[in-house]
Amino acid sequence: QLQLVESGGGLVQPGGSLTLSCAASGFTLNYYAIGWFRQAPGKEREGVACIGSSLGDPSYADIVKGRFTVFRDRTKGTVYVQMNNLQPEDTAVYYCAGDLTLAGCTVSTAGAYAYWGQGTLITVSS
Repeated sequence: QLQLVESGGGLVQPGGSLTLSCAASGFTLNYYAIGWFRQAPGKEREGVACIGSSLGDPSYADIVKGRFTVFRDRTKGTVYVQMNNLQPEDTAVYYCAGDLTLAGCTVSTAGAYAYWGQGTLITVSS
């Protein structure tokens, strides 16, 4: 059973940067489409970025486009999302999600992903 683990969350000042990683013990994520989602207190979960296993370019939600970059390290079988110019409205629990069957990836359909991590909290505050 694939178990995804996010790491890299924490407290950051507005305008700062963080990089989250998504990994699975004993598995490589190279063949999985990976999506990054977040859920802020009192709000619904929303997709922010995704990357397919091999097809197409990464995809981003408009709210993070130009600030977030999702990429793979195929030597480690890990997926990352680099987040720049973070703002208080980016405060949320961030989740990575994975699926073997997606041809590309999607940020709009959380239900397309079969596997989810437990999430890591990012707090953007001065």
